[in-house]
Amino acid sequence: MKKPFSLHVDVDAFLPASEEDKAYMVQMRPSSTFFKDGVKRLLKNKVATVSLMAIILITLASIILPFFWPYSYEQQLGVVPGKRVDASYNNLAPFAYGTTEQAMIDAGEKVFPHVFGTDAAGRDYFIRVVYGTRISLSVGFFASIIVLVIGILVGSVAGYCGGKVDLVIMRIVDMIYSLPDMLMVILLATVLKAALPDDILVGTVFEKIGTNILSLFIVFALLYWVSMSRLIRGQILSLREQEYVLAAQAAGAKGSWIISKHLIPNCISVVIISTALQIPSAIFTESYLSFLGLGVNAPMPSLGSLASDALNGITSYSYRLVIPAIVISLIVLSLNLLGDGLRDAFDPKLNA
Repeated sequence: MKKPFSLHVDVDAFLPASEEDKAYMVQMRPSSTFFKDGVKRLLKNKVATVSLMAIILITLASIILPFFWPYSYEQQLGVVPGKRVDASYNNLAPFAYGTTEQAMIDAGEKVFPHVFGTDAAGRDYFIRVVYGTRISLSVGFFASIIVLVIGILVGSVAGYCGGKVDLVIMRIVDMIYSLPDMLMVILLATVLKAALPDDILVGTVFEKIGTNILSLFIVFALLYWVSMSRLIRGQILSLREQEYVLAAQAAGAKGSWIISKHLIPNCISVVIISTALQIPSAIFTESYLSFLGLGVNAPMPSLGSLASDALNGITSYSYRLVIPAIVISLIVLSLNLLGDGLRDAFDPKLNA
C-alpha cells in the first residue's frame, strides 16, 4: 500500500505509455496537404460530388461507347456506295427498324436497336449524340488548357514585374477586352476557310472537324485568357510582398524560379476554380457557334450542329432537338456546380 506522504519515487509513473495513452494525450490530426484537404471538403459537398461523377460518366461514355457501338456516326443505313437500297431508314423513331432490318428480325436474326432513332440521312442518332458530346467536351477542355497556360504566363509576369511591364500588359489586356469575340470567331472562320488550302489539314487532328474549330481555338488563345491573367496578376501582386519572396530574392533566386516555385503554387486555388468555370463557357461557345453553322464540318457532329439540324423537322421529330439540348444542359450544369464546389473547397478565404 502506497504511503501518501512518502518521499520515495513512484516507479509506476515512469512506465512507457501505451499506444492508447499516446492517442489520448496527443490530440493531433495526421499530416495533410492543401490539395488533400480540398479534396476532402469537395467530397463532403454532395452536389459537387454528384456533378463530378456525372462529368466522369459522360466523358467515359463518349470515349468508350464508339468502340462497341455497331453503327458509325457517318454510316448511312440502307445505302451502298453510290446507291440507296432502302429509304425506310430515314427519320426512324427511337427503337424502330427499317424494312430490311424488320425482315431480318422476322427471319430470326438479331438486330441492334436504334436507341434514339435515325436522322434524315438514315444515320444512327445515338452514336451521333455520343460523338457530338466528345467534340464538345474536347473543345471545352483543350480551350481551357490554352486559356490556363496563356493566362498564367501573362498574369504572373505582369504581377511579379510590376511597374512599366505591368502597365503595358494591362493596357494590352484592356484593348483585347474591347474586341467582340463572336465577331472575331466569324471573321477568323471565314478568312481561314478562304485562305487555307483544302488539303492543309489532311493527316492532322483537324481534318475531320475543319477550320472552324481551329479558328475557335485561335480566338480562345487570342481573347479568352484576359480574365484568367487578371485574376493571376491580382493574386501575385499581393503574394510578392510576402516575406518568403523577399527571402528568396535575398538568396539570389531568379524571378522565373520565384514565380514557378512560390507564387503560382500559392494561388493554385484561383487557377483550379477559374479553369473549372472556363470549361462550361467554352463548351457553350462551341455549341452555339455550331448551331449557327460555324462549328465542325459535316458529317462530324457536335451537340450544337445536331440541334441546328433538328430545327428542320422540329414539328415531326422534336425529340431530335430535345436530346442534344438536354445533354448540353446536363454538361454545363454539372460543370458549373462542380466549379462552385471547387471554389468552396479550395478557396482559403471561405475556409478560414
